[in-house]
Amino acid sequence: MKRAAALVCAAVASTVYLLTPSQTARPAQDTGPVQRERPAQADRRAEPARSARPAPAERSAPPPRRARPARPAADARASVPGLAAPAQKELAQQIVASAENGTLDWRSAYGYVEDIGDGQGYTAGLIGFCTGTHDLLALVEGYTRDHPDNALAPYLPALRRVDGTDSHEGLDPGFPDAWRTESRTPAFRAAQDAERDRVYFDPAVRRGRADGLGALGQFIYYDALVFHGPGTGTTSFDGIRARAMRQARTPAQGGAETAYLDAFLDARRSAMLIRHPGVDTSRVDTAQRTFLREGNLGLRPPLRWRVYGETFRAP
Repeated sequence: MKRAAALVCAAVASTVYLLTPSQTARPAQDTGPVQRERPAQADRRAEPARSARPAPAERSAPPPRRARPARPAADARASVPGLAAPAQKELAQQIVASAENGTLDWRSAYGYVEDIGDGQGYTAGLIGFCTGTHDLLALVEGYTRDHPDNALAPYLPALRRVDGTDSHEGLDPGFPDAWRTESRTPAFRAAQDAERDRVYFDPAVRRGRADGLGALGQFIYYDALVFHGPGTGTTSFDGIRARAMRQARTPAQGGAETAYLDAFLDARRSAMLIRHPGVDTSRVDTAQRTFLREGNLGLRPPLRWRVYGETFRAP
């Protein structure tokens, strides 16, 4: 069974979408090395060197030039790709997939569809879209506008009726097969990618940059949005962020990045346990917290982490 999709859907269902509306047998874990190379995160663009000019004879030296104030970290990071750099974005999908699907092959989940008994109807696709939490409906509606003759279009009336419930009314028996069929088409795979980016990835990168965070911090935001969903509730993304900000300032506010991310992960872990007492929190404890303790704020490989008792490496 897809281990974390149930928790994602439950969290998304209970939140208010402020940013816009995320396993039968698990896919086999990749055993080969994952070759990923990302540019090191830049600090700021160096100023061009000024050519030295000899002082005229008999002239006293001018007073020393006052040092230019340091540029805030948030401004510097806003000018570099961070997690949005292609290689780092690929790595982010792999780390999320290690928790969501038990594999680094995140592309294997496009055709996944199952009712996993979490009260959110069918869970489907690479990020766990659900028929009961509006995000699956939004995906299919948007896709159908561009591709009206797709295999899922006939199910739109039923998807609208069951939105917000766990009902299968009007979806059985053909909806799962229609999802799998359409997921073989490149256009629907691209639509899943786009909806993932619109609802989860792009907001995480944008908010992370605004808070002065590097690639690791942006990834920590992304995984939190995937798992908890956007919204202001105590266990939703903005509620977690607000709790962290009561404990530590963000880098954009002049705080230390490591201290703030520590506070965010503390708040995130607490939110997971509030909503699902006894839930496995290893995606925080032995993955993201591991990167933070190693001082890897740029999320640069090689990486090694553990999720649900399994070890993953990249590359």
